[in-house]
Formats: sequence, structure tokens, C-alpha cells
Amino acid sequence: MDVISMGETMILFTPHSNGKMRYAKDFSSKIAGAESNTLIALSKLGYQTGWVSRLGKDELGERILSSIKGEGIDVRHVIFDDNAPTGLFLKQKTNEMNSKVFYYRQGSAASFMNPHDMNEEYISSAKYLYVTGITPALSDSCHEAVFQAIKAAKKNGVKIVFDPNLRKTLWDEETARQTLIKMATYADIILPGVNEGKFLFEKDNPEDIASAFHQLGAELVVIKLGEEGAYYSTKNESAYVEGFKVARVIDPVGAGDGFAAGILSGLIDKSSLKETVKRGCAIGAMVVTVEGDIEGLPDKKELYEFMNAITKEDVIR
Repeated sequence: MDVISMGETMILFTPHSNGKMRYAKDFSSKIAGAESNTLIALSKLGYQTGWVSRLGKDELGERILSSIKGEGIDVRHVIFDDNAPTGLFLKQKTNEMNSKVFYYRQGSAASFMNPHDMNEEYISSAKYLYVTGITPALSDSCHEAVFQAIKAAKKNGVKIVFDPNLRKTLWDEETARQTLIKMATYADIILPGVNEGKFLFEKDNPEDIASAFHQLGAELVVIKLGEEGAYYSTKNESAYVEGFKVARVIDPVGAGDGFAAGILSGLIDKSSLKETVKRGCAIGAMVVTVEGDIEGLPDKKELYEFMNAITKEDVIR
């Protein structure tokens, strides 16, 4: 395994028309979950990935498992729960730049993940464990499960990549802050956004945010700056990497998950840090040009074509 992750994947229902949800009559449905999005992105790039989770023993759960397995993800450690449903959520899109999400995930099967679901031998088989700040917010048992997985990774020399992925609607701010900082102290690589740096440290300068994470023990910090690109920092090297401009943003959701996949792919390939961060920026840019979290994810050939086209033309057409 190159990367193993854990987390909840749900069914996303999106109205066919923009505007308030109350006026919507027709919906499309897709699978969506931060961790599985990143694993699918990595699988499309040719890497071996595994997903740990729980799904309801229902039709939505069957659909999710079939879809993720079909993308080449190892799902041997996904558990079906007879007593809890698969989670779902709806996305209201008022306009191209204004979306709102409504979750129906309380008491979902994934919220019953627990430390016993985290198989140490399986986690030890990976080069990287990828975790986000979403999973510990789902329940006390999920919180314990995340730290059990982190403990197993640390014990077996598996590098931990952490995306804070702050979701303020899932928990109170003080608990969120304490938990995310605790996770950061165990992480080798951290992928925050500026807003998360401000939330955790009351800092909004990328260099100051990176310094704060380094003080917690991180080897590498890569701060997402949206269309502007990213800033990366180690103890010996730091730089800003310019983002990739696109002609039109269709759907910004999922860009961070693609960015994480780009970073992980570069780390696995032992690319230079600049090239690694460029990959992250490129995949993030590609994702926003397509409706949906995973529909715009590229394979390696498409990724390199995109990066070369942008380099030559400045704007993709």
C-alpha cells in the first residue's frame, strides 16, 4: 500500500437548478467524502490505496462500496453495519461561487467507527497514513479510532499526512481546536489552509502558520492559498509556488482533496518539493473546472498535459 486512510463517505444529492433548496424538484446523486476523494485521486494516478470505514447495510452503502472498489481502492477493511444507515448530504448551489451543504449524518454507520476497526498490520503495510480533521468530529468513538490509527502508524514508521479540513458545523470550536492541534503534534506532513491557520494560531501569514506547525513537530508544512498557489516549508527549505489559472470555476468543492493527492503522489515518487507542490496545485485547479468532487480528477498523462498546457498558455482553453 502507498496510502491508507479512514473516514466517512456519503451520498451527495445536488439540485439540477441553482437557487434555494426549497425550490428544487430534480436532483442528481454522487458519492463524496474527503478521504475517499483523495484515495480515488491517487488511484487514478496509479498508486495503491486502501480505505477503512463503516457503511450502512443499505442500498446507499452498497453503491458507495461498489463505486470506491470500482475506482481501484482496497476496501477489505470496510465494515457493513446492520444497525445504522449510510450518511447523506445535500448541496445548495446559489451561484457558481456560493454553495451551502446540509448534512444528514448524525448516527450514521461511519460515526460508529471505533479503535477495534483500526487494524495495525494493515496500517503498517502503507507508506503513508492520510488523516483529516473531519473524522474525529463525527463521534467519540471516531475520535478514538483516529488516534488509534495514528498510534499504529507511529509505532510502525508510517508517515502521517494530516489535512485539518476544519468543519465548524460538526463540533464546538474549542474541542475542534484542541483536537486538531493534538493531531498536528503527531503529523509528519501538514496541509492546512490559511483559514485553518488563523483558527488554530490566530495567524494569517503563511510563513507564520508554517512556523507554528513546525514548533509542534511537523517536518513539512504545505499551506493552500487557493488560486494563488501554495507555500511550503521545511526546516531547510521554503518557497511560494504559483497556482494554475483556469478559464472558469465550475465547482470549488473537492479541490483540497485533489491537492492532497498531488502532494502525496510527489512524496511517493520522491519528487522535489517544488514539483510536489506544483502537482497539488495542478490537481486542485483541474478539480474546480468540473462539477463534482472526483469527476475532474486526472490520470498521470492528463495531469502532465494540463501542467504543460498551463505553462505554455497561462490559461487553459
